[in-house]
Amino acid sequence: MTSRERVLTSLDHKEPDAVPVDIGATGVTGMHVTCVAALRDYYGLEKRPVKIHEPYQLLGLIEEDLQEAIGVDVEGVFGYKTLFGFKNENWKSWKLENGLDVLVSGHFNVTIDEKGDTLIYPEGDVAAPPSGRMPKGGFFFDTIVRQEPVDEEKLDPQDNLEEFGLISDEELQFYAHEAERAAQTGRAVIAAIPGTGLGDIALVPAPFMKHPKGIRDIEEWYVSTVARQDYIHKIFSKQTDYALENMARLAGVYDDVDVVFICGTDFGTQHSTFCSPDTYHSLYHPYYKKINDWIHDHTSWKTFKHSCGAVENLIPRFIESGFDILNPVQISAAGMEPEHLKQEYGKDIVFWGGGIDTQSTLPFETPAKVRDQVLKHCEIFNKGGGFVFNTVHNIQANTPVENLVAMFNAIKEFNRK
Repeated sequence: MTSRERVLTSLDHKEPDAVPVDIGATGVTGMHVTCVAALRDYYGLEKRPVKIHEPYQLLGLIEEDLQEAIGVDVEGVFGYKTLFGFKNENWKSWKLENGLDVLVSGHFNVTIDEKGDTLIYPEGDVAAPPSGRMPKGGFFFDTIVRQEPVDEEKLDPQDNLEEFGLISDEELQFYAHEAERAAQTGRAVIAAIPGTGLGDIALVPAPFMKHPKGIRDIEEWYVSTVARQDYIHKIFSKQTDYALENMARLAGVYDDVDVVFICGTDFGTQHSTFCSPDTYHSLYHPYYKKINDWIHDHTSWKTFKHSCGAVENLIPRFIESGFDILNPVQISAAGMEPEHLKQEYGKDIVFWGGGIDTQSTLPFETPAKVRDQVLKHCEIFNKGGGFVFNTVHNIQANTPVENLVAMFNAIKEFNRK
């Protein structure tokens, strides 16, 4: 099979000729720039700085030569701008704290504060308040919350909608070009859809905006999902209206797109969920259902839902909402055992992830332990299809290159059976 055929077969819950692999096609299935650089050295690829295409998590761009070396079957179409509100263009040099030379967007502008922390700015404008902080010795940026105390009498849902709207002709042209580029690789294509991230906590603080209004504090937002549900409904309703219009425009240029990334809203902690199934059903389901139904009625796209944590009791709700794919399949969380997930839900939803635990096994165990877990999880999840191999979320900084190679070798070993 070709890479695209392999992925599509598995998405149709049929067992392909080999386990399909995604590493780097989305902002939640990627790899820290330090790991990308280490793999390039290991495989003896051309010496050149790695591009940080996702500055929030310092994800490195996995280019064609490395994709071929590790065996990637999925190509990504990323957003028009980064999470800090600037385009990836006019690349320039930047040095990590460990001395690694990398490339960043020409709009990537940072300063160092008195504690040695690195501050990054929305739209690259250092005259604006910084919206991200990477602590000294850290490996990615944390959002800086910029919100005044909430005045209940002045709350206006429109303030939390100012970043949403209809995509411009320039944006549409960008997505059309990127979709065509991705399709030409021969891999399956997963693409961004602007504005469908309902309550995504990476987006709520609006690190891409200079002066965000509304409820932008993470804790206050979660409080609002209980105490101000009418307010949240008004946001989600209008946001969904924009999303439907944007999808109608994108459908005309996404002919070769196979999967669309709908939402990265996390519903799980390590041990439980952020909300009950009933709250999910009343607050999120109507809008997810509307989006997924439109997609399934008008396109051939499969829909991708990202949620970390112990979400086993929400998986039936995700299926009811119309999602085709669940990621990252956090197997280390309570109730997320691979055998149980595959048996209970494997016929109704695709598991895109869960290939190996990134909290303990991949970064801290031996290559032999890495191999064993990869082989075990491929055996469980790949049976009958409905599986795309990915780690549990992004591969974190300084993961030993020997373990990364052991993971890729184990996938190839499984596929040779």
